[in-house]
Amino acid sequence: MISAWAVEAVARLDAERERTPATPLRRFPLPDGWQVRLWLKDESTQPTGSLKHRLARALFRQAIASGRIAEGTTVVEATGGAMAVAQAHFARLLGLPYIAVMPEKSSGEGVERLGGTCRHVDPPLAIYGEAEKLAEEVGGHYLDHYAAAAAVDWHGGDLAEELFGQVAECPHWVVVDPENSAYFPGWASGAADYSTGMPSRIEGIGRPRMEPGFVPDLVDLVVPVPDAASVAAARRVRQDTGLPVGAATGTNLWGALELITRMRAQHVRGDVVTVIGDADPRHLRTCHDDAWAESRGLDWRPHATRLERLLDHGEPW
Repeated sequence: MISAWAVEAVARLDAERERTPATPLRRFPLPDGWQVRLWLKDESTQPTGSLKHRLARALFRQAIASGRIAEGTTVVEATGGAMAVAQAHFARLLGLPYIAVMPEKSSGEGVERLGGTCRHVDPPLAIYGEAEKLAEEVGGHYLDHYAAAAAVDWHGGDLAEELFGQVAECPHWVVVDPENSAYFPGWASGAADYSTGMPSRIEGIGRPRMEPGFVPDLVDLVVPVPDAASVAAARRVRQDTGLPVGAATGTNLWGALELITRMRAQHVRGDVVTVIGDADPRHLRTCHDDAWAESRGLDWRPHATRLERLLDHGEPW
């Protein structure tokens, strides 16, 4: 039997979805004559400012509908960054305690601002076991979005459904992966348990292990992107849109341009869509800051020159 609280909680989540407008498609300028259009699906306009907002809402809804989250349940997650902020937002909306277990170097400022609690652990891979243990200790629910994402019931409001209503033709797709992430080598080798054990330097993208939510058989192409190229491309997005995007958006742009180059070589016309994952002034202190990049050994300048030659002068990629 579904409780009155669960009915009300699901109604709140559905109402939040209904009043959230579709995120815009922004045309990214490409040289004349390419016969390919590149669109940026701007998820930074979500209420919590990132791509993770949709998934966080769907995860809460599914966990409540299935009885795993009830009134007063402490919600625990192993994550940092934008996903933790989005989940903290929905926990506050529903009046639920929220704890994010995150790597030692992750900032929990956004979570704490929304009333959540952060627990930092080291090494980074320890977040999973610690979150599961903590949820058991407090009698809470470990949301485990990396495992749940593959089977989540979006119940409307998912990005793909919205996107297909905005573009005239089905776009080509691309998956990108930064350095230190397990997805590209795991996908290429067929090793479902591949692990690098190393955290990504690009916030919001890349994992040290193959997560259950990643389904390799659905992926046609994975483009590994150097971290310095992600920084350069994030700066290019800011130059052309004015948005202070994160380096993960730069990773997306670089991968999209790799795909467009392949399309042009094969004389394929069409639309390519990639995502602005978030855009926040905090990125001005990271990937858009020369001192930050240099302190991490990321020489973005050669990649910026390559982007300039391609996009401004139409030279070969």
